[in-house]
Amino acid sequence: MGCFTFIKVMMILFNLLIFLGGAGLLAVGIWVSVDGNSFLKVLGPFASQATQFVNVGYFCIVIGAVLVILGFFGCCGALKESKCLLILFFSVILIIFIAEIAAAVVALVYASFAQSILQAWAEPELQNQYGSNPVVTQIWNDTMTNLNCCGFSNYTDFMNSKYYNSNGKSFPPPCCNNTTPCTQTLAQQTNVGGCYQQLLGTLKKNANVVGGVAAAIGAIELASMVVSMYLYCHMDKTGH
Repeated sequence: MGCFTFIKVMMILFNLLIFLGGAGLLAVGIWVSVDGNSFLKVLGPFASQATQFVNVGYFCIVIGAVLVILGFFGCCGALKESKCLLILFFSVILIIFIAEIAAAVVALVYASFAQSILQAWAEPELQNQYGSNPVVTQIWNDTMTNLNCCGFSNYTDFMNSKYYNSNGKSFPPPCCNNTTPCTQTLAQQTNVGGCYQQLLGTLKKNANVVGGVAAAIGAIELASMVVSMYLYCHMDKTGH
């Protein structure tokens, strides 16, 4: 088996796995978005651990769709020896790779700017959606419980919010270490930190793992671009 044939077969198999994985994630994402309760019933005793997954059903749909498209371009491009599909595959991977680098640079160099953007998104949600929108409420409850945090910055994010005004001027239980009623005095005394700082602390503690995963993803993306470009150039030389 020649080098070109071997790489072509590996490209097909690799992207077939990506396509199937994306299709599975897309299907589950649609399922949990349309009928999350039935999804949790199927899981039975593991339902409690899967609650957060149900909350990000639309995110799973987006990621699944991207993986399906990538898998299709890569698999069919190699199988059909289509330069058009291979260059599309290369372009999509390149765009994702550049976006990831840009996001990492913004997060590292402009950390305060990134925080202000996230805060501008989070605070209106806590003020207007928390307590009235079940999905938003569940996501924040899970986040605050798992990270042992309160709001984006602290309990003041909930001051004069819909939840605060409709629950007797009290704050969510996680803001007082799950003590109810969570009054302003108790929230000040317990001084539970905000979720943004807690998340940053968790990432710093697991910096090696996060860095390793990011490096692995980057390496896979670079390898995919190199392989797709190799196949493209080889086809160009042979006149395919």
